[in-house]
Amino acid sequence: MKTICIFCGSSPGRMPEYVEAGRQLGCLIAKRKLSLVYGGTNVGIMGQIADEVLKNRGSVIGVITEHLKEKNIAHPGLSELRVTDTMQERKALMDELSDGFIALPGGLGTLEEFAEMLTLAQLGLHRKPCGILNACGYYDKLIDFMDYAVSQGFLKDVHRSMILIDEDPEALLNKFENYKAPLADKWVDR
Repeated sequence: MKTICIFCGSSPGRMPEYVEAGRQLGCLIAKRKLSLVYGGTNVGIMGQIADEVLKNRGSVIGVITEHLKEKNIAHPGLSELRVTDTMQERKALMDELSDGFIALPGGLGTLEEFAEMLTLAQLGLHRKPCGILNACGYYDKLIDFMDYAVSQGFLKDVHRSMILIDEDPEALLNKFENYKAPLADKWVDR
């Protein structure tokens, strides 16, 4: 594993622990000599995690749309900034550049991006680890929903088990290092 893609909020949220979790993860990414791939902005948790990786002499690749770049929120100090025309192209490039995906606290964009990577994994289109850094229990209700989806027959246990979850950034990265994607086909055993 060489690159980790982070999906997270473009705002800091209401609890300082959300930003702190991002900073801790950024520091660990740099110390493990991994590169960060993320949304390319200098705002919210996104900007804080990039700053932390850079502060610890790590590599950061930002992927931003032209539309967002025009809003003057692109991070000026990145190792590399890639600009796409559309959000769909942005996600495809982030997927291409990344060896794994982590969701930190965020809103609809974070959920949408992470759900797409989970869906691609579920369909067998990639075998990369997907995880949730559940800072301060932010994702508890989503985790409960996924467990409920399993109990109701809309999500297979094997696909639910593909979602790595931890409240501790280091423990989550350790799970990523040891991850072996299950050989499971969404369309078998229906």
